[in-house]
Amino acid sequence: MTERGSAIAVADRSGEPASLSFAEAVRARHSVRAFRPDPLPDAVIRAVLEDAQQSPSNCNTQPWIVHVVSGAKRDALSQALLAAAGAGRFTPDYSFDMDAYFGCFAQRQADQASGYFGALGIARDDAAARADSLAANFRFFDAPHVALLFMPAFGDSVRAAGDVGMYGQTLLLALAARGLGGVPQTALGFMAQTIRDELGISDDLKLLFGISFGYSDLQAPANRWRADRAPITESVTFHG
Repeated sequence: MTERGSAIAVADRSGEPASLSFAEAVRARHSVRAFRPDPLPDAVIRAVLEDAQQSPSNCNTQPWIVHVVSGAKRDALSQALLAAAGAGRFTPDYSFDMDAYFGCFAQRQADQASGYFGALGIARDDAAARADSLAANFRFFDAPHVALLFMPAFGDSVRAAGDVGMYGQTLLLALAARGLGGVPQTALGFMAQTIRDELGISDDLKLLFGISFGYSDLQAPANRWRADRAPITESVTFHG
C-alpha cells in the first residue's frame, strides 16, 4: 500500500460545494477516519441525501431506510456503543468472517491493515492501541454525523443489500463531490441491536452498515494515507 494524493478540493465551513467532476469525485473519495467536530449545515446534508436517493435498486424498491444521527443524540449513541463493545455485546444482523478471505483478497485485507496501522504508528503487537483504533469506530472517528443504513429483510437479503450498497456509494460520492468526507463502517453493523434500542427502531429493520461523515481533518495521519487499488486487469475480463 502506498500513499496517494490528498483530496482535490475541500468544502469550507459553510459547506459550499467544491465543484468536482465525476472523475475527480471518484478519485477524491476515500475512507476518512478523522473528522473536524464542526457540524454540516442542514441544507448540505439534505442535498447529499437527495443525491443518494437517486440510486438504482431492484424493481425500484428503494429498500434503504436511513437514520441520520447528530448532536446530543449522536453523543449518547456513541456512549452506548462504547459501553456495549466494552462488555462484548456484539449483535450483528449479518455475519462477517475475516478468516473467510483467501488468495489475493486476503492479501489485500492484510495490506490494508498493515498500511493503515503503519500510518498511525501502531505496532503489530500493540494490542491496546489496536483496540482503541477499533473503538474509534464507535466514536464515529469524531465525525459530527452518522448515517445508519437499515433495510427490510427480503428473502436472503442479498439483492436488498446490493441496493443499499449502491445507495451508500452514491452518498459517499455526493459527499466527495462537495469536498466532504465519509467512511463506510461495517463495525457499526456489529452493534445492530444497541443502535435499534437507542434510536427506537423496529427489530424488523436490519442494519447493514453506517457512514460517519463531515469535514475531514486533513492534518490527521489517518487521512494522509490512501489504500491502493488493483489494476483492472486483476478484476475485469473482456469478451469479444
